[in-house]
Amino acid sequence: MGENENRFKNALTAKNIPILTIDKKFHDLTAAIGKSDEMSSLEEELNNLLKAQGKANTEIKEIKKLKKKLMQEIVEYADENSDYSQTEKDRKSEENTRLIAECNEKIEKYEDDIVDLPKMIDEVNKKLMIELMEASYDLMKENEVQIAETAKWISQIRIELKKKLVRKQDMETKNQEIYSYMHDIFGAEVIEIFDMTYKDTSLK
Repeated sequence: MGENENRFKNALTAKNIPILTIDKKFHDLTAAIGKSDEMSSLEEELNNLLKAQGKANTEIKEIKKLKKKLMQEIVEYADENSDYSQTEKDRKSEENTRLIAECNEKIEKYEDDIVDLPKMIDEVNKKLMIELMEASYDLMKENEVQIAETAKWISQIRIELKKKLVRKQDMETKNQEIYSYMHDIFGAEVIEIFDMTYKDTSLK
């Protein structure tokens, strides 16, 4: 898919493609055309990136809440009117300062992820779209060949059917003609005797 992938990627650069794996119609389409190993792999990769993005956003919120709480504690312990000893104040301030620094490091890491993830998600999403589109068009082409062959077969069958219908009508007419001649020549009573032996409702 390499050459086609690059060609499509260039054409899709400015296009906003919806996230496929969260769209029900994507799953309907893959059910209709069948899912290749490559599609399954890209789908899994995309879902993992989306989970990572969701986790990063959630973690940032939680860490910021924790950081705010730690900072409030520092303020509370620093209050001259508080009941804590200076040793406790220093210990708590040092501990909270260390934890706040860790919070800042984690927030920075997750913010870096948030910056990088949308681009990664878009890239994998477009790869999945190209794979899906190519598989869809390939299947439609195969179906078109089958449709054309089936249409040709139906056309031939129709011609053959018309011939057989004409042949059937000819034979029915011939049978009626033969029976009529026999009836005229031999009479109804004789024909009835033979009808009992060669009974065929199609002759009557």
